[in-house]
Amino acid sequence: MDIQFSGVSKTFPPNINALENIYLNIKSGEFVYLIGETGSGKSTLMRCIFREVMPTRGYVEVGGHVLRKMGRYELALYRRDIGVVFQNFNLLPCLTAFENVAFVLETMGVPKKTVNERVTEVLKNVGLWRRRGQYPQQMAGGEQQRLAIARAIVNEPSLLIADEPTGNLDDDTADEIMQILFGINAAGATVLMATHDRGIVDTYRHRVIELKRGRIVRDDPEGGYRADVKD
Repeated sequence: MDIQFSGVSKTFPPNINALENIYLNIKSGEFVYLIGETGSGKSTLMRCIFREVMPTRGYVEVGGHVLRKMGRYELALYRRDIGVVFQNFNLLPCLTAFENVAFVLETMGVPKKTVNERVTEVLKNVGLWRRRGQYPQQMAGGEQQRLAIARAIVNEPSLLIADEPTGNLDDDTADEIMQILFGINAAGATVLMATHDRGIVDTYRHRVIELKRGRIVRDDPEGGYRADVKD
């Protein structure tokens, strides 16, 4: 799923400029790191893609859809094709791992047999099949992150948005999470990952888009976390 920002600005009351004149094109199937210090506009940019936030000026087009023109029904269908991994997981504590993932498909009216087959497949892919009967609070942080990813990809989205998916994880667990994301990307999904993890960005080179004070200050096809890091 491709993404296009054309002259996008977003101002929050009373006078906070979260994004300023953003022009951006992401091709379908790309893996993109979104970096920048806290308050640089990363979250606002991602929320615009999900249409949780509407631009003050300009427009966002994703997969051929001009988001500003979408009605409620079209928006609901559009969001079904986007997976979102939240920084705080947003798992349902009263449901088991299996039930957390199944819930996504059940709300879409998917037949029970298909739900069971798809959830089983996804939990195996992220290494959580043996934890399927556990509740989120019984799982380690890395396991909860993998569960959040499983829930985000169970409906096979064309676009995955991940907000700090390796935040607060040890190096080995962070690497496991990255391998899952790379596998999702290799299967054809566009992946946009917001991160502060310098080690990840410098180790696994992909396109880097850096924001500062709501503006894009760097767009490097295969860069490091810092502009002067090339090797």
